[in-house]
Amino acid sequence: MTSNRPYLLRAFHEWISDNGLTPYLLVDAAAEGVRVPPGAAKDGRIVLNVAARAVGQFEIANDRVQFLARFGGISQSVYVPMSAVLAIYAQENGQGMMFQADGAPAEPPPAAPSPDEAPKRPHLRVIK
Repeated sequence: MTSNRPYLLRAFHEWISDNGLTPYLLVDAAAEGVRVPPGAAKDGRIVLNVAARAVGQFEIANDRVQFLARFGGISQSVYVPMSAVLAIYAQENGQGMMFQADGAPAEPPPAAPSPDEAPKRPHLRVIK
């Protein structure tokens, strides 16, 4: 079967946008085929605002995400192979979905916390 990542990515992008929030993509900038402006990535990752007001010619295809965006006031083409997309989430509240890195072993579901443990905070954070 084909990957479900592009279908989930399109659905989450639409859901976040329909709720008036700002969709952000977390991308593995070091992955093969990723084209982002030099110096825009930090620690091998980049967070991209993919709201309709921030990008042009936005397309989520089955094998890639591509669009035009301004970096430092200059319009640049961004190309992200689907396998390099790590997460999509709403900037305002962090709701969204993380994707398993391609080639990474599947992780077992976490064990249920004991009643004595405090719940862990979400580990997604906004990087500006």
